[in-house]
Amino acid sequence: MRQCACGLAVSGEGAVLERAEAVEAAGTPGPPPPTDPVLFRPTRRTESAMPPSDRSGRPDSSYRPDPSDRSAARAEGSLLAELQPVVEHNLHRHLDVAKEWFPHEYIPWGQGRDFEGPLGGEAWTQDEAKLPEVARTSLVVNLLTEDNLPGYHFAVAEFGRDGAWGNWVNRWTAEEARHGIALRDYLLATRAVDPRALERARMAHMSAGYDRPDGFSALHAIAYASFQELATRISHRNTGHVSADPVCDALLARIAADENLHMVFYRNLVDAAFELAPDRAMEAVHDVVTGFEMPGSTIKDFGRKSAEIAIAGIYDLRLHHDSVVMPILRNLRVFERSGFGPAGEAAREELAAFVARLDSQATSFADRREGIRAARAKRAAAVAA
Repeated sequence: MRQCACGLAVSGEGAVLERAEAVEAAGTPGPPPPTDPVLFRPTRRTESAMPPSDRSGRPDSSYRPDPSDRSAARAEGSLLAELQPVVEHNLHRHLDVAKEWFPHEYIPWGQGRDFEGPLGGEAWTQDEAKLPEVARTSLVVNLLTEDNLPGYHFAVAEFGRDGAWGNWVNRWTAEEARHGIALRDYLLATRAVDPRALERARMAHMSAGYDRPDGFSALHAIAYASFQELATRISHRNTGHVSADPVCDALLARIAADENLHMVFYRNLVDAAFELAPDRAMEAVHDVVTGFEMPGSTIKDFGRKSAEIAIAGIYDLRLHHDSVVMPILRNLRVFERSGFGPAGEAAREELAAFVARLDSQATSFADRREGIRAARAKRAAAVAA
């Protein structure tokens, strides 16, 4: 579960766009906003003096259960036990279709040379960065989030370290680690970024760690991974296209293929959970979609970086709605299923309303982005003249 270079938050979209529009109007970089909006932290349903359960009888999505609740723990343990055969089947499926590959074969080592330091190489300079700035930003954001893999492994392994689940977590971790190795090797071999700044950013981000949201159940984590892995796949592919470097494009296409297989694994588990515990599965999907936030959102200046990534079309609200949220919901037949109780039906109704708002907000963002792009093109033409 890594960060993809995502688009604007539903709640923070306006602030970022307003700043970008002001910058274009002024023709100068301008100061950063007082706070950077977090991506995809949608506006939740609110009611005054909301108790732990809302009027529909289902827990409010912002409410997290007490970890000491033994009945909840027993229910989760029972569901995980029932999912074990599904985990084992999908683990074998993954191992059958996953292709072995080697990061070193995708790195243009011939472009590299020693950096300054004990080896007496050459100091990095800004003019060595040949990739477009937004491509470098997206690559670094994705890499820094990959670097927090130990935290993600711990969070997922908490649900079980034995049997098929433990075997899957270890395999998934190994594949994700390969992505981080390849991304860093590419950036350093091509001297695309300042290596000292990259290492300092890694130290800062890893030192902050990663915490799974309080009360996030195993089912929440599985549902979250389904959407997040697909988002990452799309971000990698589009970053490769924007890079205008065939080597970078090929590497990110290879990484994206892994991410797609990871998505299929987790999505299949969610599908099975709908058969075993439909209301709980529906509530988990509701909570994940309406509160979607990437783990890399703690990266310094993440709001501004993600705004540029969204403006470039690498990952934005329209892609999030059309290419991530809706395909998974359709595959899971969320809006066609029957057999829900009152809590499940309430969660589904809220999810449908949220998705409709997301679609509208994505259209609004796309319209305003065109204005920003036009302003930038006009300014570039004036400078060239």
